[in-house]
Amino acid sequence: MAGLEVLFSCVSGAVTRPQDVVVCFVHWEFVQNGYKCLGTGDEARDGDRKSELLPAGWNTSGELYTLRYRSNDDKSNLLFKAITVDSTLIFNVMDSATEQVSDLTVNVSDYIDAEHLHEFDSVFKNTDGLAKKVKTKLLPAVKGESSKKAEKKRDDPPAYSRTDDPLRIPTRAPSSSRQPNWSDPMAPFAAGGADLDPFGGRSGGMIVDPLRQGFPRSGFDPSGGVPGVLPPGAVPPGARFDPFGPVGRSRPGPDPDHMPPPGYDDMFM
Repeated sequence: MAGLEVLFSCVSGAVTRPQDVVVCFVHWEFVQNGYKCLGTGDEARDGDRKSELLPAGWNTSGELYTLRYRSNDDKSNLLFKAITVDSTLIFNVMDSATEQVSDLTVNVSDYIDAEHLHEFDSVFKNTDGLAKKVKTKLLPAVKGESSKKAEKKRDDPPAYSRTDDPLRIPTRAPSSSRQPNWSDPMAPFAAGGADLDPFGGRSGGMIVDPLRQGFPRSGFDPSGGVPGVLPPGAVPPGARFDPFGPVGRSRPGPDPDHMPPPGYDDMFM
């Protein structure tokens, strides 16, 4: 990583703990991404100037690191703080222009070999992983890059279309383009006409004609007429017929007038 070795050589004499090495690495990532350090502390001071080096007294506390950065185009000012908590470092960065705040927690032993604090070739571990975390979680997004990403996101097609949605119920269309020949819904036998139409001939009427099942039946044929009740031809051949009265002219059983009461000789009595 170009420049990091030179920076580490400049500050190695002041390094006393693994946390110092981590802060040194994060500082260099800021420099690599367009920022320069102005100095230590929360407030600006007279004589502040941008530098790629760490300022004097940057690690005096050992528990709290406070640095100020400014972008190369002078449009962004960052307040950088790192707090030591046991074996971890908690970083916090605020952009004063946008008031954007970002943070990152780092386990020091994952990236620093404490036994080789002053040896550049041995002190760092997994620098690529730490650099990626600093860029993605701690550094503010560059305005040009963020606008390009937003524009690209708007231009990108959706991950799936309506036809590819596995949760979407497919439209059930007819297998052919010709529409089915639906019967007139106002016709008297529109629905189930083949079963309900008594004049349907062979294709209509009842599925099983009780008068044509082959079972013995009486000589009564409603299509021939019911004497005294229905004239001949009143019931179509093969149609279902439920008799609504006794067949024949006379009623079955005794005549209700065959035994008049005693002394009855006048119906108007």
